[in-house]
Amino acid sequence: MESSSSKYLLILLAIFYHINSSSASRNVPSKITASTEFIKTSCSSTTYPTLCYKSLARHASLIQTSPKLLAHASLNVTLAMAKSTSAVMLKMSKSPGMKPREADAMQDCLEELSDSVDELRKSIGEMGLIKASNFELTMNDIQTWVSAALTDDTTCSDGFEKNTVNGKVVRGQIVKIAHMTSNALALINSYASLHA
Repeated sequence: MESSSSKYLLILLAIFYHINSSSASRNVPSKITASTEFIKTSCSSTTYPTLCYKSLARHASLIQTSPKLLAHASLNVTLAMAKSTSAVMLKMSKSPGMKPREADAMQDCLEELSDSVDELRKSIGEMGLIKASNFELTMNDIQTWVSAALTDDTTCSDGFEKNTVNGKVVRGQIVKIAHMTSNALALINSYASLHA
């Protein structure tokens, strides 16, 4: 059983490596446009500017130079990553040979990720409903939900031991989601400040 669990984790690591390396290479457009420059400049105010730019640059033609579309895209990219990681973790949680403490941490993390996904979905839905008449209230809701999603992500990663294979894989992905969530919150705050 131990070897099948190890094989599964190696395959999982290979998949994550492939996704991260292939998406990083196609995320960055080869020529600088006003849209990509806008994204780069906006991302420079986030805590993780390189990750921000790499995750959003491929959406430059949709974002253009709109702070609202940038914040919205950032939420969508973060949601997609959270959903993908959650699906992989669900498969991992069912793999044989997992230690009881890891299985418990995995289950707790899946619950936290589920909450994070729900909060990101609500935020995305509200972004589409923003009007001048409800801007402040709606932005407050979005900021609260994204902050809660960030807390969920951080809580999830805390449950895993750093020295286990499963712990390293999960923590790495959850930390990336937390960084993306942090960037999304920074871009949302920046958009909100334009209307203050």
